[in-house]
Amino acid sequence: MKKKFAFLVACLLTLSLVLAGCGGETKEKTEAPGKDAKILKVGATPVPHAEILKVVKPILEKDGIQLEIVEFNDYVQPNLALNDKQLDANYFQHLPYLEDFNKQKGLELSYTAKIHFEPMGLFSRNVKAVSDFKEGDKIGIPNDPTNGGRALAVLEKAGLLKLKEGVGINATVRDIVEKKVEVIELEAAQLPRSVDDLAGAVINGNFAVQAKFVPTDALVAEDAKSEAADTFGNILAIRKGDENREEIKKLTEALKSAEVKKFIEDTYKGAVVATF
Repeated sequence: MKKKFAFLVACLLTLSLVLAGCGGETKEKTEAPGKDAKILKVGATPVPHAEILKVVKPILEKDGIQLEIVEFNDYVQPNLALNDKQLDANYFQHLPYLEDFNKQKGLELSYTAKIHFEPMGLFSRNVKAVSDFKEGDKIGIPNDPTNGGRALAVLEKAGLLKLKEGVGINATVRDIVEKKVEVIELEAAQLPRSVDDLAGAVINGNFAVQAKFVPTDALVAEDAKSEAADTFGNILAIRKGDENREEIKKLTEALKSAEVKKFIEDTYKGAVVATF
């Protein structure tokens, strides 16, 4: 009886060691993939940029590149983080904004490609048509120079104000010569949250999508086939000199892939328009 018991214990001990060995192998196999992958840190605003980058992630994994997406909710920190080498690239802005940022901060950030355009539109929770705006109604616009000019051009298109001849998308509030409404300048990210307290707001496409507005909600908007679409195409920003880094080249190619184009078309229904 004692021999049988000892034999049984020995079998159980052997079995437990085998299972432990199998468990160790499984864990090692799980951790091994991606161990030698090159890590690429890219900053982005949540919508649509981070969502688009999530489509890119598995494409890059095939080339041994692990994409790490770092989300921001403002237009200042991503460029500072990129300049300070906390990021390898960022994806949230158009070229005029980057050029103005470089000038203001004394930086030399560059870019590789334009990926998409976000038509800017006039949205309201309280007004159903442009003709319903009353004298003196408050309308919010972005307070940064490049997007502010675009917003003023949208309000002029709506007939709610008139700008100095020829200023177009380079306009500032000082260029308003006639107006029906009062223009309130706010940080772009605050506009969706402030629209309930205003008669309306001209909102950047990414923040409009985030606030659950759809293109058909816009009372008036930029034309996706206009000059603005080329001028304000959203770019992949990098540090000057990184254009030839293999990982950056692969990221640019992935962002301009057929998978990304289809995702943009299927997901955003015109609120975001691929430029490639």
